[in-house]
Amino acid sequence: MSIKYYELEAEELAVLKDFEAGVLKPVKNQKKELANLQSYAKESLDKTRNINIRLSYKDLQKIKAAAAERGLPYQTLISSLLHRFSSGKLEV
Repeated sequence: MSIKYYELEAEELAVLKDFEAGVLKPVKNQKKELANLQSYAKESLDKTRNINIRLSYKDLQKIKAAAAERGLPYQTLISSLLHRFSSGKLEV
């Protein structure tokens, strides 16, 4: 099993620091709370939303061509680019 490296945000680093210092206290009814949090995460992470976007004809044709070169549907390429941008892995 390999360990994945994740960059932590400031709030996450603060929680980790508090955890390592023993500052955090356990919640009551941990199993129920864990199940609730897992349910919330699944609901928010699994759902996709449809959006409408206007693109110029030329831009759309270029995107479709780039997607075809990669063997992807163009919607998948657009979604991938937006995801990379929103996660900070792609800059404008």
